[in-house]
Amino acid sequence: MPALTRDEAQTRAQLLDVHRYTVDLDLTTGDDDTFDSTTLIRFTARSAGDTFVELKPATLRSVTLDGRPVDPETLAGNRLPLTLTPGEHELRVDAAMRYSRTGEGMHRFTDPADGEVYVYTQMFLDDVQRVFAAFDQPDLKAVFEVGVTAPDDWTVLANGVTTPHGDGRWQATPTPPISTYLVAVAAGPWHSVRTEHAGLPFGIHCRRSLAPHLDTDAEEILDVTRQCFDRYHEKFDEPYPFDSYDQAFVPEFNAGAMENPGLVTFRDEFVYRSAVTVTERQTRAMVIAHEMAHMWFGDLVTLRWWDDIWLNESFAEYMGYQTVNEATTRFPDTWVDFSVARKAWGYDADQRPSTHPVAPDPDAVPDTDSALLNFDGISYAKGASALRQLVAWMGEKDFLAGINTHFARHRFANATLADFIDNLASATDRDVHGWAEAWLRTTGVDALTPAYDPADGTLTVNHAGSRPHRIAVGVYDHDLADDQRLVPRTRLDIDVPQSEPAKVPGIRPALLVLNDGDLSYAKVRLDEHSWATALRALSGIPDPVTRAVVWNAARDMVRDGELAPAAYLDAARAHLPHERDLAIVQGVLDFAATQVTDLYLAPKDRPAALALLTDLTRDLIRRTEDGNDPGLRLTAVRHFIDAADRPGALQGWLHEGAVPGGPDLDPALRWRILARLAVLGATDEGGIAAELDRDPSATGQEGAARCRAALPTERAKEAAWQAMFHTDSLSNYLFTATAQGFWQPEQTELVRDYVPRFYPDATALAARRGPAIATAAGRYAFPSYAVDAEALRLGEERLTDDGLTPALRRQLVDRLDDLRRALRVRTA
Repeated sequence: MPALTRDEAQTRAQLLDVHRYTVDLDLTTGDDDTFDSTTLIRFTARSAGDTFVELKPATLRSVTLDGRPVDPETLAGNRLPLTLTPGEHELRVDAAMRYSRTGEGMHRFTDPADGEVYVYTQMFLDDVQRVFAAFDQPDLKAVFEVGVTAPDDWTVLANGVTTPHGDGRWQATPTPPISTYLVAVAAGPWHSVRTEHAGLPFGIHCRRSLAPHLDTDAEEILDVTRQCFDRYHEKFDEPYPFDSYDQAFVPEFNAGAMENPGLVTFRDEFVYRSAVTVTERQTRAMVIAHEMAHMWFGDLVTLRWWDDIWLNESFAEYMGYQTVNEATTRFPDTWVDFSVARKAWGYDADQRPSTHPVAPDPDAVPDTDSALLNFDGISYAKGASALRQLVAWMGEKDFLAGINTHFARHRFANATLADFIDNLASATDRDVHGWAEAWLRTTGVDALTPAYDPADGTLTVNHAGSRPHRIAVGVYDHDLADDQRLVPRTRLDIDVPQSEPAKVPGIRPALLVLNDGDLSYAKVRLDEHSWATALRALSGIPDPVTRAVVWNAARDMVRDGELAPAAYLDAARAHLPHERDLAIVQGVLDFAATQVTDLYLAPKDRPAALALLTDLTRDLIRRTEDGNDPGLRLTAVRHFIDAADRPGALQGWLHEGAVPGGPDLDPALRWRILARLAVLGATDEGGIAAELDRDPSATGQEGAARCRAALPTERAKEAAWQAMFHTDSLSNYLFTATAQGFWQPEQTELVRDYVPRFYPDATALAARRGPAIATAAGRYAFPSYAVDAEALRLGEERLTDDGLTPALRRQLVDRLDDLRRALRVRTA
């Protein structure tokens, strides 16, 4: 089906003024595959002209325009052509629509724990047409009045307050003018916790089978929600623009969350069934704050076309981290986690062939298919990094003044990058337009390398790149009482490019750290003397953000072939037992395991790396025997499981139901152990089936699929392959779980023949099942561990195939770049 082009959207926006949608959804008719959808659209044509409305029906029953029938047979793909005269019009469309099992449109889920059924919508980016007929583009905002007929024991949630009227009929209050992609409905026998705040109804909702877990965390979730809500009202002049605030934790959700006004939907993994760390709770809080920021930036003021998606996501990303830091007291510094985990996502994306500017040229986003590809580490993490730097440069007072002007000028309307920059510029004498050209219209990561001259104590920052930076340089000395600890001497503020070298006062410092505080966005290096100090005393740097900057420098050096992967592991072995910030421990262990050990080391060196990680995590487990740091202990246990190369200890834990000294094995740990045992050939279908009997939940089903695909037998691999690529029976989550189990570093010889099979099978699958499954196939089912020239040749050859869908092509470009990098690191 053709994607909507930017030119088509502009033409239609010039022709139409859309006023109101009246949507009726009947979830009680049809069968498990379809539901009924009736739409009445009231709009004005400014002149005579031809246009179209989008929908993707199972059956198009009838269409009338101003009371006159339109032939349903004229529907071509997803477009129903309309010939309009000037003036007011009413379009009525009656159709049966298909439920989705891929998280797109109206997703339908049957909970294996109790058989209850739930449905919810995910309309982004152009999937409203899977649910009802619409002029589906962000700048044709309208009022939406949604009614839903559902089974009698269901609750219906929507963008506004919903009211039951008997016989399963629910009516939502009409919305203010919003974009089509923001309409939302969630229906099912929800478990709900409701309250009121600031005169508005607030609610959190989940599946009934998750009710005990939501109840356990309800006060934490609601506290974060209230605190962020109040903080945004301190920052923003415009009050919250909708009549209620519901947060629904829904099953098999493709994203982290979606900012539907008045009804934010989250993946229900955020309702924790098993033990989690404080950083994972912090992440949930950040996502809550991120989505709430969208109520203003994205929902109240919306992009005009998808080239400006960063206006939504970068702003919400920055505000999410900053507001959790400001408004809540239960979490550590969120910017440490941003530096270690989120920012690395941006750096990686910005060094791939698929990189793009934070704010791409409109011509680079010609249609909705290309727009969907830009939801990546650049639009989120790099854009948020740029905004954080902008706030530091402008000052928060002026930044917020510009933001509030933006809201006031464009409330319930649409805006562009030019509008945003003009509004910021109105609040400051800084050259915001110049900043935007340098930071938002360019690609790639600048690199900053120090050159220290001990003869005169001068510091020159060598700059590879084109952007201006204002960075702090941390100057550190050894603690006289403890050579393994460092103390700050001073901090220098330096503009890059430099007009002249900076003077470092005093004797040669033990450590110089560029971008100390991590307020800029650039790869940094350490001089040789500083790197030698860091290898000895990294964990002795007093500030966790500074330690994160140094760890990121080491990470980048490994990826660029400038630091041996084994040296990174040695640094982790030396310093993580003394690291005090859990976000750093998690980030370093994740990179050490999934990148260094699994990809960058030659296969012959992998056993020694696993042994090192086993020793390291065993030390962390011993360090936490007193129970004072359960998050660190849980992190260590998880990574001990993943690094185990012998089954004995894991089998003992599984048999006893606990790790000696704790924790008890909850479902997440039991499935993690069983997956590792499957890889090692130390369990079988009987063991997996027994565990599934113990935990028949949705996550249990995913755990079983992951374990079955990980079994080291030809029969298990072929069954998993057929399920992924040839039956089309797997939901998005079960597909991902199966793909995660299939490829294992220990099994490269067993699955070698599947490497050439992947490309034609993934191409056909993507064409059949759409962008969500295409993305999952490219991200999780790609043969990542086939790090050899032949695998790279096969992939590069496939990129010449014009039949690749855009979503799969983007994933292959990125995965092949990862493979190319792994080959370079191995030979460096």
